[in-house]
Amino acid sequence: MRWPTDTEEDEMRTLIIAVLMAPLLGGCVGAVKSVVTAPVKAVGQVADWSTTSQDESDRNRGRELRKREERVGKLSRERDKATQKCRNGDQAQCQRAEVLDHEIEAEMAAPY
Repeated sequence: MRWPTDTEEDEMRTLIIAVLMAPLLGGCVGAVKSVVTAPVKAVGQVADWSTTSQDESDRNRGRELRKREERVGKLSRERDKATQKCRNGDQAQCQRAEVLDHEIEAEMAAPY
């Protein structure tokens, strides 16, 4: 049997250290993976925040249409009351009914 040389001993030590350190490096690899993927995840999140999905767009449009219908309904009720008072002889309410009629037309003509 021959004794190992200094170079062989160094290689053997390196191999033993590498084998013993392998379980400890698993956590390091996981940490490195987290650090490397973090910017990609952050960019993806910013993209999600800055863009509107079709579903969100549809919801927002529906909400705006409902609000518009509520405004038109309120203006119509006010116009009807003013028209009734106008029929009873209140000239100021006749003008108000006409103004409300124009507001309703403008609301209906506005783009969605």
